[in-house]
Amino acid sequence: MLPLRRSVQVLTGLTLSAALIGCGGGGKHAAPAPAPSSVPSTAAARTPTSVPSSAAPTLPAAPGGLTPVFSHGKRDGGKRVALTFDADMTADEDKRAARGERFDNPELVATLRRLKVPATVFMTGKWAEQYPDQARSIGADPLFEVANHSYSHHAFATPCYGLPAVAPGSARSDVERASAAFKRAGVERTVPYFRFPGGCYDDSALRAVAPTGVTAVQWDVISGDAFAKQAGPVAKQVLSQVQPGSVVVLHCTRSAAPVTEEAVRTIVPELRSRGYEFVRVSDLIAAR
Repeated sequence: MLPLRRSVQVLTGLTLSAALIGCGGGGKHAAPAPAPSSVPSTAAARTPTSVPSSAAPTLPAAPGGLTPVFSHGKRDGGKRVALTFDADMTADEDKRAARGERFDNPELVATLRRLKVPATVFMTGKWAEQYPDQARSIGADPLFEVANHSYSHHAFATPCYGLPAVAPGSARSDVERASAAFKRAGVERTVPYFRFPGGCYDDSALRAVAPTGVTAVQWDVISGDAFAKQAGPVAKQVLSQVQPGSVVVLHCTRSAAPVTEEAVRTIVPELRSRGYEFVRVSDLIAAR
């Protein structure tokens, strides 16, 4: 699917603060789907080989020179699902981090490694600057791929859940500034994918970032982990929506998504029991 219409959609029943909503709270996504039927076999956990950024597949430019948008993989391409994690930190949250607020989630990353779950991490440049050791470790791990989530985590199209807007004419430079932050942190491998903060974009935003050569990546499954207090409802929401080829949006931000790691411990074995294989976004795009 390559949706090119405005993508500013409200997550029903939730009012979230801009700090995390700007990461996976809205955007263009499919309606919730029925839960897939269980199958008796269990998909084996696999450790993928690393994919150099130069080899990561992208979609061709959309009509009018707009950035192409990817929301999910093939529905008939087998039971494959990509878990994506937004590592959020906005440009003005340094003081909160200095006071001890944690915008990382090393326990989540450790669980993904223990369970051998490939994943795509959409990282802001500010997050990479705050946690360079973790950014470097994630980027060096063949299980994962690091993608761009902007530097500032400001909105590229407004209104967008109260996020401040990027300065006029600075959308492209914000994307490039994040890439530069990854390099300074020592991230070895990145893939040419970009997730708009909040999933909010319009044709102007798609046109502005097109020169960077990225494919914009949205999702079709919202986890609801933002500010969730219990892991059970998060896991239930994911499990009720996943279809073959789904892209699930979750968060790697401990202070604002504290139950994500626990939810993943339920989601992963259940989907494997249904016959699903976990892959990265690059794998879904390659199979289109």
